[in-house]
Amino acid sequence: MKQTPLHRLKQSLRCATLAGTLIGISWFIPNLTAPAAANLEESYKTLVDEVWQMVNNQYVDPEFNQDDWESTREELLERDYESREDAYRAIREALGKLDDADTRFLEPEQFESLQEQTSGELSGVGLQLAIDEESQTIKVVEPLENSPAKEAGVEPGDEILAIDGQPTSLLSLEQASELIRGDSGTDVDLKLSRAGEGTFNLTLTRTNIEIPRVTHELREIDQTRVGYIQIEEFSSHAADQMRNAILDLQDRDAEAFVLDLRNNPGGLLYGSIEMARMWLEQGEIVSVVDRTGGNRNFGADQTSLSDLPLAVLVNENSASASEILAGALQDNDRAVVVGDQTYGKGTVQAVNPLSDGSGIALTVARYYLPDGRDIDKKGIDPDIEVSLEDGDQMRLSANPELQGTEEDPQFTRALSILNQSLGKSSTEAHSFLE
Repeated sequence: MKQTPLHRLKQSLRCATLAGTLIGISWFIPNLTAPAAANLEESYKTLVDEVWQMVNNQYVDPEFNQDDWESTREELLERDYESREDAYRAIREALGKLDDADTRFLEPEQFESLQEQTSGELSGVGLQLAIDEESQTIKVVEPLENSPAKEAGVEPGDEILAIDGQPTSLLSLEQASELIRGDSGTDVDLKLSRAGEGTFNLTLTRTNIEIPRVTHELREIDQTRVGYIQIEEFSSHAADQMRNAILDLQDRDAEAFVLDLRNNPGGLLYGSIEMARMWLEQGEIVSVVDRTGGNRNFGADQTSLSDLPLAVLVNENSASASEILAGALQDNDRAVVVGDQTYGKGTVQAVNPLSDGSGIALTVARYYLPDGRDIDKKGIDPDIEVSLEDGDQMRLSANPELQGTEEDPQFTRALSILNQSLGKSSTEAHSFLE
């Protein structure tokens, strides 16, 4: 595959990050209630009991993993807390009794990052940065679309020499990203260098920027026009980005689609439901059951955007919302699922703010696929199992631009199935797409 200058630049860079950095997540149905005003001097016992009350009222298991939850409260309130760290430690110990890795305490910085992640936005200038391995300088991988950096003419490969007068030669990538970040409406001064053009200065005004979590391309392979859509995670903007991708690819005469959910840890529950409705005209999508047995069923609403043949790529890192989408399409015979068995996360978390700016991700429900499957700790078995060899995994990881191309064995297998449905091949089972 011929590499563009941008592809070569990306290979020479490491530790790519958006300015600022985001942390991968897989938590869903955020509680968007604004936290109460933080009072750093209020009793740490109040904070600890706040967590206890949330678990007591919302946790999916009313037996609390066979723990005497009332006794746990007594133990917590009998303690003396001399610092915030003491309170945080006690909270983590109490949550540990639930033996639930997805229910966990989030310190203020972690909670802020999680909110940023699920919102699909950040406040900055829209620069994706990385360290050049050869020169050890900070360079631009690419500016985000519709960002201040893009509008100002920043280009891939530009070197960041200084941020607000501070030389970047002494900064880590994380420190540089932190300096560039800031409140929307504030300015940041950058000194840059561009090959063949020398140095120049820019003043950029920070703004809230939508992070692209869905990318798409039209691939023409063996005379087949395939719409390739890759979803990194289910943020609040991902469904709109998916809708735009489908419509754009159909306008460009795509004959079939490949939806890539590999390495997607999940995200917002409702994002997966919205996306499923774009592919399903009718049928069930998912049912969500809370601690009382209350059951909410979600189904298609006759708003599908495409009925073209569809394949879905999954692997062992496709989790939660990814599994809801893949499972709904599989159970309704809308798509053939290709790849490896998925992660197996069949629970739903609510993200609750606490009074000091910290938060808690709390398991509040379980979900079941249309055929009634509970996939927790089991995952989804693909219709066509295609595992990557170690060499292929390393190659695709080091060169992500090869994903969804003829250099990608899971993609090419999916393409052969789609060609069968289009009458262009006779090598794969047609029944999956009928």
